Amino acid sequence: MFDFVCNHMSAKSQWFAHYLAQKPGYEDFFISVDPQTDLSAVTRPRALPLLTPFTLDDGSVRHLWTTFSDDQIDLNFASPEVLIAMVDVLLHYLMEGARYIRLDAVGFMWKIPGTSCIHLEQTHRLIQLFRAITDAVAPGTVIITETNVPHKDNVSYFGDGKNEAQMVYQFSLPPLVLHAVHRQDVRALCQWASSLELPSKQTTWFNFLASHDGIGLNPLRGILPESEILSLVETLQQEGALVNWKNNPDGTRSPYEINVTYLDALSAKKDEDTLRIARFILAHAVLLSFPGVPAIYIQSIIGSRNDYEGVERLGYNRAINRKKYQAGEIDHKLDDINSLRHKVYSGLSALISLRRQEKAFHPDSQARF
Repeated sequence: MFDFVCNHMSAKSQWFAHYLAQKPGYEDFFISVDPQTDLSAVTRPRALPLLTPFTLDDGSVRHLWTTFSDDQIDLNFASPEVLIAMVDVLLHYLMEGARYIRLDAVGFMWKIPGTSCIHLEQTHRLIQLFRAITDAVAPGTVIITETNVPHKDNVSYFGDGKNEAQMVYQFSLPPLVLHAVHRQDVRALCQWASSLELPSKQTTWFNFLASHDGIGLNPLRGILPESEILSLVETLQQEGALVNWKNNPDGTRSPYEINVTYLDALSAKKDEDTLRIARFILAHAVLLSFPGVPAIYIQSIIGSRNDYEGVERLGYNRAINRKKYQAGEIDHKLDDINSLRHKVYSGLSALISLRRQEKAFHPDSQARF
């Protein structure tokens, strides 16, 4: 899988350096906005400023659109030069043999002040263009959209079932499984699962429970009452989870994601490892039996716990689930049959092996909840 980060560019990238240096051809690569512009309608996934000031080589200051953070500068797809450059990146990935193309944060690609600037028609047209190019150049390559949004918006990226993504991240699954385990009540999970419909046989779900980001809460909105979402957040915070917030158009804040390893999210600090592992395996049994294609995050399969030292050292909540290890350190723990890592790894490996043996778990198989 190749990660096509199409919405934004690193502030340390060559393209952005050329923009700051005012190199010809890069004048419109990024989105400069008058800071007095009314941007109150823009959907904000973070509790951070939307515009970030940068100084160009001639000393002038531009306020640039930064949806996620000041080190991720949004690209200006209204510029033909940007569109051509990004298509060139996509073609490079395809020429390198990409079988799966992940479109990162794709919902924010097109901006029109005065609108929500998310899920706009122009964004869907861009995805349709990427799909058409992919189908023509590398038939069989799968486009996967990553949109951490409410379910009804998420599934819109299937398009008509033939012209946009073949797979969409199943963002509602991680928090719903978490909710079911904590509440010991599967009704919300089953009711949602029974409502799932695919627009065509060319599409399916990309299922997961954990990723390098947090556990998104927006995908719960419209499925669970807000009071139930806030209650889940409070429960997890009491057990050591961290929370990232987003700004709302009315000036309020809402929890956007829970930052925690999925292993720690499912259990209380006081729980014995036997129970912790059992819950973790149970959650992944749901994942691996769910219709679609499953994916297991590296930190999950090696049984990682919350990395508070990483959060303190790096200064951001998502570091709690992004610890980097030396191979020897992990190998040593995986070889120790009494370690938590070994028990998690062996348990998940057994589930994966079972899934691969059973035709009933094929992505095209029917399921009833």
